[in-house]
Amino acid sequence: MRILVWLFRAFLFFTLFAFALNNLHPVTVHWFFGVQWAAPLVIVVLVAFGSGCALGVLAMVPAWWKHRRRAREGTEAPGAKTPVGGAVAAAATVAATADSTFPGGPDATHPPREGLGL
Repeated sequence: MRILVWLFRAFLFFTLFAFALNNLHPVTVHWFFGVQWAAPLVIVVLVAFGSGCALGVLAMVPAWWKHRRRAREGTEAPGAKTPVGGAVAAAATVAATADSTFPGGPDATHPPREGLGL
């Protein structure tokens, strides 16, 4: 499995490397008020991708802080959905029947998997 992961990484690297070699032509990015930036196309694409990733992470920071603060306080987020209906009934049934009928004893809350011959 480890070899497959390294082969995938090598394939991805060489694909991106070939992309970069094929896109070395200079391009001009026109900003506002007549400002221009000339750079190879691969650099412009890399900067655009990096900027998008950075903006996405920055947009998520307030939500991460809020969830982290709530996790420290031990409170549940308002509007967090809890399982309702069939899911609650199924969970209650499984919990109520968790006795010696399931392998693992009274603490087992999951039925055995099919095909194991148990």
